[in-house]
Amino acid sequence: MTPFKALLIEEVTTEGRRGIKSGFVTLNEGNLDAGDVLIRVDYSSVNYKDALAATGKGRIVKRFPCVGGIDLAGTVVESAAPRFAPGDKVIATSYDLGVAHHGGYAEYALVPGGWVLPMPEGMDAREAMAIGTAGLTAAMAINRMEDNGLKPESGPVLVTGATGGVGSLAIDMLAGRGYEVVALSGKADQADWLRHLGAARVMARSEVPADIKPLDKGLWAGAVDSVGGSTLAWIASTTKPQGVITSIGLAGGTDLNTTVMPFVLRGVALIGIDSGYAGFAVRERAWARLATDLRPRHLADVVREVPFEALPEVFEQLMSDRAHGRTVVRINSEL
Repeated sequence: MTPFKALLIEEVTTEGRRGIKSGFVTLNEGNLDAGDVLIRVDYSSVNYKDALAATGKGRIVKRFPCVGGIDLAGTVVESAAPRFAPGDKVIATSYDLGVAHHGGYAEYALVPGGWVLPMPEGMDAREAMAIGTAGLTAAMAINRMEDNGLKPESGPVLVTGATGGVGSLAIDMLAGRGYEVVALSGKADQADWLRHLGAARVMARSEVPADIKPLDKGLWAGAVDSVGGSTLAWIASTTKPQGVITSIGLAGGTDLNTTVMPFVLRGVALIGIDSGYAGFAVRERAWARLATDLRPRHLADVVREVPFEALPEVFEQLMSDRAHGRTVVRINSEL
């Protein structure tokens, strides 16, 4: 194998203080982590978690040095896993990628076969990474809500963090399934874009009251919440009887100050969505739907593509809240 380019995250000490830096380096076969599927990476993506890891603004990386990137899609070069053969198109997302195992921000990745899924029929590497962990999370949330009885006729579904990767894809998918979607966002200038994706209504973040009642008027049949904190407490108090809330993020905080009243008086379900270590069957089901009935209708309007070398700039945009939708990274310069 010839030397290859990677974005490496390292721990450094400056004037007695520990910090984190990331930058492009050249690696070789001896730098690969343990695994049984060698993949030529074609595309990766940028998630908020990736930006936190690369900038050191979140305690994300578990071992140093580590190649960043929790998502990757590409072509199998070599495989000791019986499910895969050279030439197969594959996807790998989450698990320890980009945090404790070299991830997708490299031209080659060697990963355990249990982390790898076949590319769904009719999908390519770029589309898979446009969807990525964000779309996988949204699809898993929709699966769990529908498993718990949610239907379009049940009533409105709230999506918070609406301009983010998960939120924007969730709006598109839910609207495509016939749901009435209400988008909650702090970015007033993106309201028209959210309506274009399928939101029937856009709520301003300022509409969420500071004084949250234990049990308020029931508004939502379901919710996909990436904010947490007081926003999630308000959602719980305003969810309709037998409604279902999926919690997928904590952008607004980790504390949850609520009461049992929505759960014992209305039968509200609060379900956590973990796309990091979800098993193979859960992922396979979600990806199968992402290639069929949950396939985002406006993916071209949600995603932008950047070259590998633009990653540092994208990280800064995400951390300063100047980005929306999804960012795909073209790792293979020959594409």
